[in-house]
Amino acid sequence: MSAPRRRGGPPDIAPYLVLAGMGALVAVAGSLWMASWTAHKIDGSVPAPSSANPVTYLIEVVTGQTSRPDGVAVTVLVAELAALVGGAAGAWRWRRRHGDRKSVDVAARHMAKRDDLHAYSHAGVTATAQRLGAKASAPGVLVGRTVNTGQPLYGSYEDMHIDIWGPRTGKTTSRAIPAILEAPGAVLVTSNKRDVVDATRLPREQAGAVWVFDPQRVVDEQPGWWWNPLSYVVDVDTATRLAAVFAAYGRDPGAKSDAYFEPEGEALLAWMLLAAAEGNEPITTVYRWLSDVTDATPVDLLRDAGHELPAEHVQGVINYPDKQRGGIYGTARKSVGCLVNPQVTQWVTPDPKRPDRPQFDPAAFVREGGTLYSLSREGRGTAGPLVTGLTVATIEAAEAYATASPAGRLPVPMIGVLDEAANVCRWKDLPDLYSHYGSRGIVLMTILQSWAQGVEVWGEHGIAKLWSSANIRVYGGGVSDSKFLGDLVQFIGEYEPTTYSTTVQSGRGQHSRSTSASTRQEKILDVADLFALPRGRALVLPSGAPPVLVQTLPWQSGPHAAAVKASLDRYAPSDTPVSTAKKPDHDR
Repeated sequence: MSAPRRRGGPPDIAPYLVLAGMGALVAVAGSLWMASWTAHKIDGSVPAPSSANPVTYLIEVVTGQTSRPDGVAVTVLVAELAALVGGAAGAWRWRRRHGDRKSVDVAARHMAKRDDLHAYSHAGVTATAQRLGAKASAPGVLVGRTVNTGQPLYGSYEDMHIDIWGPRTGKTTSRAIPAILEAPGAVLVTSNKRDVVDATRLPREQAGAVWVFDPQRVVDEQPGWWWNPLSYVVDVDTATRLAAVFAAYGRDPGAKSDAYFEPEGEALLAWMLLAAAEGNEPITTVYRWLSDVTDATPVDLLRDAGHELPAEHVQGVINYPDKQRGGIYGTARKSVGCLVNPQVTQWVTPDPKRPDRPQFDPAAFVREGGTLYSLSREGRGTAGPLVTGLTVATIEAAEAYATASPAGRLPVPMIGVLDEAANVCRWKDLPDLYSHYGSRGIVLMTILQSWAQGVEVWGEHGIAKLWSSANIRVYGGGVSDSKFLGDLVQFIGEYEPTTYSTTVQSGRGQHSRSTSASTRQEKILDVADLFALPRGRALVLPSGAPPVLVQTLPWQSGPHAAAVKASLDRYAPSDTPVSTAKKPDHDR
């Protein structure tokens, strides 16, 4: 078998029609002949077929050259036709269940076998869940169905996921939505689009409280609750971590970094955040302080709280020469630029007119369960720093809860779907912490559109660490990065097809024939195959097992299809065509 290749233009249909007609003729003739022959064996008074050739017999019956079957023969013929229809119906159901075969599927036989994937089978992840004491209705996170064996492939509740899918290849329908719907406990979701919220909100409301953080009106949610980012800042460490989150959005993608002003600006921002937290100030006060380079209020607040060295740092920056001081303040102020937008800040500051508006508490959320959707758009004015900060605060609250729980794990696993992570969740420390969260029962799925997106956020070393730390690595197609695809080709490996050759020798009236076999190394799939990976297929690289080709399982074909459709009916915009919102496809 050679690796799959693309074909040319559409084939000429005429030869296939001719073959189909000949096949139908032979089937009818064979059924008629077999019915007459069987009837003759059952009842000797029934004449046997007049010809041993089924086609000739059919012609003789049609032209009246021989008597037409009746009685027992007709009964047998009806039974044959019923069996034929039943077989066709069964084949149709099998095809509908397993999906259309793709040209790339032929490569699946050279990838992982059933025994290789035991740890990721239903039985394997169920055993893992029992070992971990995980309280969950589902055994794990469903990834897809293997093309070679048809068995479901899961990630366990200690496996971390990273997905790379090009635009409109099915990541939302086949990965994000099913993972959210099957989650056993709390769910954290980040995204820059409303589709994942509209599709899952109603089912998740039935599972617990739903919080939609929407400072940029992605789903036009009203701020019926708020979160205070400074509630996360309780010491120097948390202040520096939150400052790093804001700083990740302070530099434009592709811009050259400044080795002096950027770290200095980040440090200044950290101490400003710490001062605001100690003084019970709203986070918008930080922007005001950074807009007035002579305001020493944060210095006083830090000293009153016992943070002498951070206070000295801020005072030192205030005393710098104007140009140097202005550069540091300007760098820090750019990182919190989203705080000038009242549409954004109403989600992160108290409203005196609405004192009863609830405040989101990450620690309570991870204990009580529910769903948190954090949404923002990329580009200038993005609320990405706040979305990332809320994500970090929630995950760290889950970690703290896990630490205080038996075996150091969450009693009920938490699922985190970090969709569009490179755009709305630029968490610099994520690669360093990824594998650790798996041991805590915090299952994260980081979804990117390309390897280059990961490089932009975490650097080459960081994205490589994130990829290596994951246990389930999924490529869903639609990527044109030849280097990334070339690396996948190496992971998939090679196989050895066998070629047979026959040699015939003649001479002096004697002939001899010899057959020899030889093998050669060939790639199972090449870069062109991965570039053209069809919708409905994904390549999975699980830890400790060979790569495997899977059929993706969109929500439309799953057990929650009716619930998702009901959710779309309720929450999708009224001007969204129902057929577009509901149709089964792999494009979203």
